[in-house]
Amino acid sequence: MLQIQGFVFNFASENTYVLYNTENKKAWLFDPGNMNEQETAVIEKFIKENDLTIESILLTHAHIDHVAGLQWAFDSFKVPVKMHQDDQEILDQFQASGLRFGLNLNPIKVEVEYVSEGDELDFYGERFKIYHVPGHSPGSVVYHNDRQKFMISGDVLFEGSIGRTDLYKGNYEQLIDGIKTKLFALDEETQVFSGHGNPTKIGFERQYNPFFK
Repeated sequence: MLQIQGFVFNFASENTYVLYNTENKKAWLFDPGNMNEQETAVIEKFIKENDLTIESILLTHAHIDHVAGLQWAFDSFKVPVKMHQDDQEILDQFQASGLRFGLNLNPIKVEVEYVSEGDELDFYGERFKIYHVPGHSPGSVVYHNDRQKFMISGDVLFEGSIGRTDLYKGNYEQLIDGIKTKLFALDEETQVFSGHGNPTKIGFERQYNPFFK
């Protein structure tokens, strides 16, 4: 059985997720945003207390608040980082992005495996389809599990909102179109675990999200 545990980290109240199999204790880590020792201790404690083995690190996109803990994660678990190639440029700007927030950060050096639209990842029999939904960032992706009806959406879709499109290489029309054609085509009961804020459901957002009125 799959379980998902969320953590709220850093200056942007970013949602980091640990997805894990309760039977074999294998786990995936999404968007590690832990930025200091206290935040890192929280997620380390959870992983240790649940005896989890992190087998993959997955990024919905590479903005600074979603990768603040990426170097720690890669160094700790020694597994490749999965992300879309179009966000490699964003990841490479990590150090420069930090300076804009008054943070002195080291460049991120990790092993990357690129994922693309339509790829499917297998997690011990659970399949996750990847949707490329640019607009918030050029390489934003959503990881969707159809059988248990949930997705990790990053900053593509929020409860009652969408991701910002005024950032570098953002595109409002592209984001709206991607959500309408790809995410809103899914089952209305699909849970959306967003990069910020509370979980929501596709059906609720189709009906009530003001960006789609």
